Amino acid sequence: MTQKKTDLHRDTLAVREAVERSQYGENSEALYLTSGYVQPSAEAAARRFAGDEEGFTYGRYGNPTVASLEQRLAALEGAEACISTASGMSAILMMCMGLLKAGDHVLCSHSMFGSTIKLIGTDLAKFGVESTFVSQTDVAAWKAAIKPTTKLLFAETPTNPLTEVCDIRALADIAHNAGALLCLDNCFATPALQLPIKLGADIVMHSGTKYLDGQGRVMAGALCASQELVTKTFLPVLKSAGMTLAPFNAWVVLKGLETLDIRMQAQSARALQLAQWLQDHPSVARVHYPGLASHPQHALAMAQQSGCGGAVLSFEVKAGDADQARARAFHVLDALQVMSLSPNLGDTKPLMAHPASTSHGRLTEAQRQTAGVVQGLIRVAVGLEHLQDIQTDLDRGLLTF
Repeated sequence: MTQKKTDLHRDTLAVREAVERSQYGENSEALYLTSGYVQPSAEAAARRFAGDEEGFTYGRYGNPTVASLEQRLAALEGAEACISTASGMSAILMMCMGLLKAGDHVLCSHSMFGSTIKLIGTDLAKFGVESTFVSQTDVAAWKAAIKPTTKLLFAETPTNPLTEVCDIRALADIAHNAGALLCLDNCFATPALQLPIKLGADIVMHSGTKYLDGQGRVMAGALCASQELVTKTFLPVLKSAGMTLAPFNAWVVLKGLETLDIRMQAQSARALQLAQWLQDHPSVARVHYPGLASHPQHALAMAQQSGCGGAVLSFEVKAGDADQARARAFHVLDALQVMSLSPNLGDTKPLMAHPASTSHGRLTEAQRQTAGVVQGLIRVAVGLEHLQDIQTDLDRGLLTF
């Protein structure tokens, strides 16, 4: 709910952008644990609750620590403003509640996160919101699926877990020509690697639970957009529905942003090396990673993601059929001794998961097949551990089918 105020380099903004220091002159941003605020006068309280005067009124509406996070993330994304929420999914819900009504149409990639597909395709349908899911990479399919009632195009790039990349500029043109908005889930790349607003996106969505925090400690979400969208569309939903981010969680993510660029560069470099190793492994059928020249959208990814493939990859084990593929994938995961078997991502510790039974487990088999989430697919969120240790850990399962 704040605007960027400086033209400093992004590395500097990542450690400096925040609300003003208190009278105590703290160097590390303060953690304000309070649910209420004492007002200077009854008249000032009335003006603040009416939105006619700046000032904090109630913990569900805003907090100085939360405002620091919003200010910093907006600056990093190159957005006018940011509003934070309790989780990434609550950020998506806030966006949909603010922008959509019964009869409106949402156009999405069918390669999106499983919970996003369920929320938009199933849960919002109960309230009369229509949705269509198309191929992440087929620009013509996006254009053909536009309806007069289309209000929102929503994609994530790269996708979870196949790392498919969409053409952000092309989707922005399609959306704007139809009078709709484009939202990009920037969870995998983060502003350290990709700036969707510069490529035409209207809204950037984040699960701060992932790389923004960076150490798997708290949950958080955010939307970065214009000041008008944040103030007039999203903030009223926050006040009514209460997807409020806790100050402590905001403080943790705020401090995580200070090392975001360094972490993403280091983890992405390890991910590329691991992807190259897996690509030549005798037990691996296919590797999905934008940094590989074999990736179908490699050139687009390198142009949109600052020449870096990101820290997440996935691979498919060699198998004869779906049952064998699932068994072999489980064998690899159960053989791990160093890496963590966890469906989360964005930690400094390498995390591995079987998407078909976890992140995409609530989808139907037909939906999983459409999204390419096959039973032999394993996702790796690369951390900061030594590459040789990761390879050795994977070989325990890959070489013992």
